[in-house]
Amino acid sequence: MSERTVFQSMSQRHVVSLGPQASVWDAACTMTKANCGSVLIVEQPSTLLGIVTERDLMTRVLAKALSPEKTSVSDIMTRNPHCVAPETLVSDAVLIMIERGFRHLPIVGPNAKILGVFSVRDAMPREIGNAVSLAEFHEQVNDALG
Repeated sequence: MSERTVFQSMSQRHVVSLGPQASVWDAACTMTKANCGSVLIVEQPSTLLGIVTERDLMTRVLAKALSPEKTSVSDIMTRNPHCVAPETLVSDAVLIMIERGFRHLPIVGPNAKILGVFSVRDAMPREIGNAVSLAEFHEQVNDALG
């Protein structure tokens, strides 16, 4: 059985997004309504500016006692997030996520078209296992090289 691509494995096919002027409150409500863990911040028509995740809400807003209604998503978003192409293999995407410490990867196709977000929840255990093995191998190689 051949490995799936990130586009094939996405559980949600529509793009959940907001403009940079939206509040953190708007982002939290949008994620709750869409039952997802992130929202893309886009400048219309479709320029990706950043991403806001559940972790961002917790560490950059709640832990700092910022007002969700008064704080703009552009103040707390991760700017210029790492993106992958739709044909990226799931194990390669999970490896990127493990090595860089995040759980969401925007998928961007030809002409910078935003196709959605791949979440670690979209990966199957076998694909996660492959990525973990690759990450361990990379770590061993890096240790050997000093």
